[in-house]
Amino acid sequence: MGKVWRHFKTITYHKLLVARGYFKVGLYRQGILHDLSKYSPTEFIVGAKYYQGTRSPNNAEREKKGYSEAWMHHKGRNRHHFEYWTDYSSDPEKLGCVVPVPMPDKYVAEMVMDRIAASKVYKGKDYTNASPLEYYLQGRARKLIHPETAKKLEMMLRLLAEKGEEKTFARIRRELKMDRHRRKSRSI
Repeated sequence: MGKVWRHFKTITYHKLLVARGYFKVGLYRQGILHDLSKYSPTEFIVGAKYYQGTRSPNNAEREKKGYSEAWMHHKGRNRHHFEYWTDYSSDPEKLGCVVPVPMPDKYVAEMVMDRIAASKVYKGKDYTNASPLEYYLQGRARKLIHPETAKKLEMMLRLLAEKGEEKTFARIRRELKMDRHRRKSRSI
């Protein structure tokens, strides 16, 4: 039962950290709904089975099975993951290929909050505001994200590393407000 309880505490703490960040930028609903699928049997059972406390259990499942069923379930239900934002290309030269599409700003913001929270959870006392950027830069994700989304994400993570959470969250609030205004004026 120890791994089950520790996994529950880890994902709940992660969810709480994301919610706190989201409340600071004014997106309360998204903060509350963030990562609810982690409590579903498909994700929770695997998470508890492969729990280590220092990294995602999905990585351990992937190492054992060659893929992570829990991750495939998760990314298909949570729009703050860039992997959710893919579609078949309509470009005649890339017909049949799966390509990234731009993410809406509110999900880019959630991805930033998610990376901050995950870094805080897994790095613990070694966390710095540069940790989410370092993780992003050493990963392969940059090659798979739509260039427009990657540019926004990296800009926010660099701002976090250089200026801290307060300035980053203020910038996200402004961006989201401008995005809402743009969408509203297009619908008129």
